[in-house]
Amino acid sequence: MNTAVTSKEDILKTSRELIRRQGWSAINIRSVAAACGVSVGSIYNYFDSKSALASATVESVWREIFPHPEDEAVFHDTQAYITWMYEQMERGCRQYPGFFTLHSLGFLQEEKADGKRRMQQAWRHIIDGLLSVLKQDGRIRADAFTEQFTAERFSDVLFSLTLSALLRQDHDPAPVLEIVRRTLY
Repeated sequence: MNTAVTSKEDILKTSRELIRRQGWSAINIRSVAAACGVSVGSIYNYFDSKSALASATVESVWREIFPHPEDEAVFHDTQAYITWMYEQMERGCRQYPGFFTLHSLGFLQEEKADGKRRMQQAWRHIIDGLLSVLKQDGRIRADAFTEQFTAERFSDVLFSLTLSALLRQDHDPAPVLEIVRRTLY
């Protein structure tokens, strides 16, 4: 076995590949170490537990599925961003079959507060992206947001709708786009 220390990104890349090929249950310290060709101790240099490895892997999968869009114009149009999100979801479902449902269940089996925190951490960059777009979309009516109905709250609502669609494997953004049109423009 190669006992040379590998990088954190190499470990996460290998973990993502294990999820693609074998599913969520393939992620544990021993299987990842074996797939990386390193000792178990090398994995522990970067992750102090299976839970830490799983959490980092999930976050890296989400970041792979929802990278920063190459087309910067997407960040100035809420409808274009939502369409992009649904396209990424569909691609993610093909790349990682069953991942979204199983990772949610995996986190929920952990201590509830910690599992919820880990899931929210994995999703933070997506919600932040939605909020950024809402703040940069020049077509949004001036009175669309209020003290009670803020851009922050609406980004949470949009993300909840996206998660619901993701779990149902419904990749049609039309209903959400209609809600956006009626609410914001």
